[in-house]
Amino acid sequence: MSDSVSDRFRHRNLPMLLLRAREKMMERFRPLITAHGLTEQQWRVIRALDESGPLEPRQISDLCTISSPSMAGVLARMEAMGLVTKERFEGDQRRVRVSLTKKSGNLVRVLAKALETEYGRVEREVGKEVVERVYRAVDALLDGFDR
Repeated sequence: MSDSVSDRFRHRNLPMLLLRAREKMMERFRPLITAHGLTEQQWRVIRALDESGPLEPRQISDLCTISSPSMAGVLARMEAMGLVTKERFEGDQRRVRVSLTKKSGNLVRVLAKALETEYGRVEREVGKEVVERVYRAVDALLDGFDR
């Protein structure tokens, strides 16, 4: 007796669909990021710090979905490249605050133009309304998990 997929699962494979959508988007953005000598993880860190201001490594890990052990290596390489600085909290030397450097701020300005141009292409290809619906749906999904 053979089960069909529709007999075993009521739902489509949402994690796989989200990964496929992510990969389709990254195929467009990855070349822009790597052309500036950055990895995807490094760009996620820079973007998160640009949007949020200085953060602790744990906060960056959460925002960027990078594991803590990986984050330590990412931040060490970024510090060596002059992209971030780390400073200890005055009241608690165990805690570290990570900030962008002038170099990474310049990268943000340069990359923002190219990335925004690519977002415009995406909106023209799939429709601005579709992109807006995706933003709303993903925001609602994340909000639902955070309750």
